[in-house]
Amino acid sequence: MHDKNRVCPVERAGGLDNWVRRILHNPRKILGSYLKPGMIAVDVGCGPGFFAIEMARMVGASGHVFACDLQDGMLEKVGAKIWGTPLEPIVTLHKCAEDKIGVTTQADFVLSFYMVHEVPDQEKYFREICAMLKPGGKFLVVEPPFHVSKKEFEEMVSKARAAGLAPGESPKVVFGRTMVFRKS
Repeated sequence: MHDKNRVCPVERAGGLDNWVRRILHNPRKILGSYLKPGMIAVDVGCGPGFFAIEMARMVGASGHVFACDLQDGMLEKVGAKIWGTPLEPIVTLHKCAEDKIGVTTQADFVLSFYMVHEVPDQEKYFREICAMLKPGGKFLVVEPPFHVSKKEFEEMVSKARAAGLAPGESPKVVFGRTMVFRKS
């Protein structure tokens, strides 16, 4: 039986960053309308950096990306990809605590791709995201329909709304239940 709250292990990182996923979940197509040069962005549950690295390219040298994960091994994989490249000064590797993201910088954009279902206390998580966002900042949640039912996703949306995040559009993402929230 699959445990929904189980964090994807580092040993499976290759499945999170490969050519098939680049076709299905092209970061530029998914994030292109949300990220601009100079923005501050956060990738929570960044894994091996599939989205974080492309986010860094999109915000450019005048922007910044926080690549956040619970696991040192995932952050090491991101680090290995950026060390010695022009992206290194743009990306901060940040280790989250079990119950707290811990990024105190105000962000223009936050991404949580296929990971909110792994968070034990979603109400607390959404409150922290809301506090992290600048006024008008956006938060994109993408959840896998094979782990998260429509009803469970609707409950997540309600929890996010209660935390002060206003639901907006639901962009199309292959194998994804999606919602873009805005901090008012």
